[in-house]
Amino acid sequence: MKRIQNSILAATLILGIGVTFTSCKKKPIEKTPAGEVTILEKCSGQQYFSDKNTFRANATGESMDRETAKKKARSNANAELAKTIKVTMKIVGDNYVNSSEFNNKEEVTETFNEMSRTVVDQELQGAMKICDELTRNTSTGNYVAYIAIELSGTKLADSYNDKLSKDERIKVEYNYEKFKETFEEEMRKLEEQN
Repeated sequence: MKRIQNSILAATLILGIGVTFTSCKKKPIEKTPAGEVTILEKCSGQQYFSDKNTFRANATGESMDRETAKKKARSNANAELAKTIKVTMKIVGDNYVNSSEFNNKEEVTETFNEMSRTVVDQELQGAMKICDELTRNTSTGNYVAYIAIELSGTKLADSYNDKLSKDERIKVEYNYEKFKETFEEEMRKLEEQN
């Protein structure tokens, strides 16, 4: 009886191993073309792209000093984030003004652009770090800092709204719902670009 149980156990084990090996398919290995090296970028990729709710940017910084490398990375990320926000807010401002019935569109457009610069500069201070990695190049001894930051689109739109609703030149004709609709549309477009 014990011999039969051992035989059944051995057969089950062999069958299980056979099924496991035959069900595991080897994936073809993609080879890097000759003369090229694959680079793994830290704090980069789809999860670090801007979407309909959040502005995001990532960057690197390199230096012999680790803190300088981190500062360079943060500065580069802030610059990239500011550029994305400024372009988006310029489009929002232009589209909002053009779709509204302001008497002096040129003056209102300039007001939007001025506010955009002010709001972006203020809000960048509140950008949150979402990825932070530090490596050291063994051949040069330099530190390489990788960083990704983000800023809430809603927080930015609210800050922008606060400034717009206090501006005497456009306060009378300002429509927050229309502004927010225009802003959300541009955020959706930003997400689709990524």
